[in-house]
Amino acid sequence: MQAVQVQRLSEDLGGVALAEVPMPVPSQGEVLVRIEAAALGFPDLLMTRGGYQAKPPLPFVPGMEGAGTVIEARGCNRLREGDQVIVGGLTGAVAQYGAFAEGSVMPLPAGLNMAEGASLRAAYLTAWVALVCRGRAVEGEWLLVHGAAGGVGLAAVDLGKALGLKVIAVASTQGKRDAIARLYAPDHVIDGNSGFREQVLAITGGRGADLVYDPVGGDVFDESTRCIAFDGRLLVIGFAAGRIPRIGANIPLIKGFSVVGVRAGEYGRRFPDRGVQNVENILKLAGEGRIRPHVHARYPLREWASAYRAMEQRDVIGRSVILPHEG
Repeated sequence: MQAVQVQRLSEDLGGVALAEVPMPVPSQGEVLVRIEAAALGFPDLLMTRGGYQAKPPLPFVPGMEGAGTVIEARGCNRLREGDQVIVGGLTGAVAQYGAFAEGSVMPLPAGLNMAEGASLRAAYLTAWVALVCRGRAVEGEWLLVHGAAGGVGLAAVDLGKALGLKVIAVASTQGKRDAIARLYAPDHVIDGNSGFREQVLAITGGRGADLVYDPVGGDVFDESTRCIAFDGRLLVIGFAAGRIPRIGANIPLIKGFSVVGVRAGEYGRRFPDRGVQNVENILKLAGEGRIRPHVHARYPLREWASAYRAMEQRDVIGRSVILPHEG
């Protein structure tokens, strides 16, 4: 079969190639899936460079999430041949076929196509764990979402609206702001290039944001501490800006807010029952049509490098998807 393969680590995708690799053989308790769509996230790019916290042994097939059809199920209780499913894991999705443990496979929600299903799990699970489990969001609170055009940011905008939050989305270009407004109609969409503190305070009547969803870090984190409400929760999702910020303990003490770390995958591993329930909650919302991932572009397998470069250049709104059986 054909698959994208990381053969060596490099900063310029020079160690990544489209390759012929052996067809995976499922073990007991695994399913073989014909992958119809693989969604790309920033960790997929980082892993080609060795810049992600998880470092799979070389060579490996990248891709943390996908969707497809079950071809074979070995010793599985709830999955059968022909089931349409979402798959998740550290690697393996950017390929024509993949073998996945039954526990990492879930049904494709009604109403979602394969590309949307592939784009659901990681981004929306991160948003759910951040807003509900760690942020303890309450309907009517103000939610400030940074990097709102990216995969995890756009999911937070969508989920925030579904939860009844008042959403302020921050994006860097007018094109991105227009797209966010069109897709999910947040309460406000603002430009973060020239600072956002005064805008947020004006919008919230001087109160500040109750929840700050920050996958950016750097200067964005610093300024967020100046427009967060008393009893607010600053949710640390990641550091796309490159700089990991620091904060003196006196600042959250004086201003009365909490800095809360969010690792959705680790949360599920530490609390397995809650992890299962979190996934079920996301699937339910998607099945009811209350949340829906946005697919920015679809690429045939031969154009995998274009998909990665678009993500690297921050040109993607939501998720880009590779279609392994096209091209």
